[in-house]
Amino acid sequence: MNEKAFHAMSYGVYIVTSWDNGRPVGCTANCAAQITASPATVMVSVNKDNYTNKCIADCGHFALSILSENSSPEIIGRFGFQSSRDRDKFAETAYAVKNSLPVVSDSCAYICCKVVDTMDSPTHTVFLGEVIGADVTSENTPMTYAYYHKVLKGKTGKNAPTYIKESPDEGKYVCSVCGHVYEGNIPFEDLPDDWRCPICSQPKSAFRKM
Repeated sequence: MNEKAFHAMSYGVYIVTSWDNGRPVGCTANCAAQITASPATVMVSVNKDNYTNKCIADCGHFALSILSENSSPEIIGRFGFQSSRDRDKFAETAYAVKNSLPVVSDSCAYICCKVVDTMDSPTHTVFLGEVIGADVTSENTPMTYAYYHKVLKGKTGKNAPTYIKESPDEGKYVCSVCGHVYEGNIPFEDLPDDWRCPICSQPKSAFRKM
């Protein structure tokens, strides 16, 4: 089976959020879709290892913040390669409360949902949500997963449903946290010591030469 065939499917880039006893939590997701129009329902797939999965199940609600091509790549890294169990991701992320749910400000639209059903798989929970609120917050173009990979050179987190392990070319430097491969015009060794990964904000020291 050629797993790369799955990359031909259409995906977006989202921040899935909920509450943890009054504390906002969230994670990056790429597998979400509208299921029905009336009543409006959407689904999102969240890895069971993600702390946000437990919080959605406990809270019974979730929100999708739809990222745009203008959204900061650091948001994807912050929510995709760190855990809300250990870190307050919203301490560095502007957000607003919409329909009683946290919504990331650096997005082009949001959809708030009440969980009405779930589907269990070995690694993920698919949450089916009835839409309780939604709005478009900017005219920026929604980010596709293809854009994230080809333009931002972002990598797929191991908890994503579309994760495929990749091996970077020998001699290139790769982030040990998010897998981002440095392909800039300046030799990696000549980058300043305070340079950080454009995806997950890890320091230069987190990169390894393959």
